[in-house]
Amino acid sequence: MQLPESVLILGGSGQAGSGTADLLRRWHPELPLTIAGRDIERARRVAEGLGAATAVTVDLGRGDLGLPPDHHYSAVVAALWDDRLHGLHYAQDRGLPYLSISSALVEIAPEVIVAAQRTIAAPILMASHFCAGAVALAALELAGEFGRVDTIHIGAVLDESDTGGPAGAADLARWATATTAGTVRRDGVFTWVDGPDATVDVPSTDGVVLPGQSIAVLDVPSLAIATGAPNVRLAFAVGESAARRRGEHPSIEVRFDLEGVDRAGAPCRTSKYLVHPAGQRPLTALGIALGVERLLGLRGEAVPPGLHTPEALIDPAYAVERMVEIGATFVDAALAGSAFAEVPGKVPVSGGL
Repeated sequence: MQLPESVLILGGSGQAGSGTADLLRRWHPELPLTIAGRDIERARRVAEGLGAATAVTVDLGRGDLGLPPDHHYSAVVAALWDDRLHGLHYAQDRGLPYLSISSALVEIAPEVIVAAQRTIAAPILMASHFCAGAVALAALELAGEFGRVDTIHIGAVLDESDTGGPAGAADLARWATATTAGTVRRDGVFTWVDGPDATVDVPSTDGVVLPGQSIAVLDVPSLAIATGAPNVRLAFAVGESAARRRGEHPSIEVRFDLEGVDRAGAPCRTSKYLVHPAGQRPLTALGIALGVERLLGLRGEAVPPGLHTPEALIDPAYAVERMVEIGATFVDAALAGSAFAEVPGKVPVSGGL
């Protein structure tokens, strides 16, 4: 198969962008990559470390991104906030797939309006989910064990020292300005919750409970619609992760609690943790890389023009395989405390779900 043109990664020298580039290089060694950023020296350092990559400066304030007209790309990845949508328009004007991760539930309207007003020339992947869709895909793989899913509750612990780089901090500040409310699905109804109604206790793997809050995140409607579950919630707690309490590198911990019936109609429930010892960055990079791989047709059939979400394009089982491959761990919630305590600093369970 002939390789496509270079993938343009806006914010490619940041945490999410550079992690994505590293995974794509590992999976597809000959795939050309373009690391785009405002600091050309930083972008060059990332590109040089990848091989088969180039570095460019971009200006998101310009419709042409400040790029020469003779530069050609196969896709545009916005690994940062595309505040003027110039990255999206650049992609659509050239018939290129586009992926974004920073819109969140409260800011997807402009992307949706673009799709409504224009004849979409290429696919747009809205991956502004938690960890760019990786967490939702893991939940869907768990849901595959059920005949009917009634409840999906997800509680994520993000270490306070692992909230991302400047772009990630800016995203969090912007979303907090937009709303303090969260979105849940309750008895089949999508509902905004705020104040005490949005407060959720989030248990860490070692049993410590952190105060969390339901957030306005695309995972809720994505999982509700994909599974039909009438009760869906994702709560988020920022504090000290269990790994850091053990004196290790800050980890990310995501607990999944699903209830419903099995394929024989008997009551069924499961509670598991997804943990990555290096924090949220690897999972976010994985979510983006899976989307890029799919948009380019490097895995699966060609993606048609239109709006898409990660769960509509990416096989959950394959996503979980990739998570384990990059060092993520899945462990039963009842065993989590003893499993992680027995093997400090190492992954206690190497298999998937």
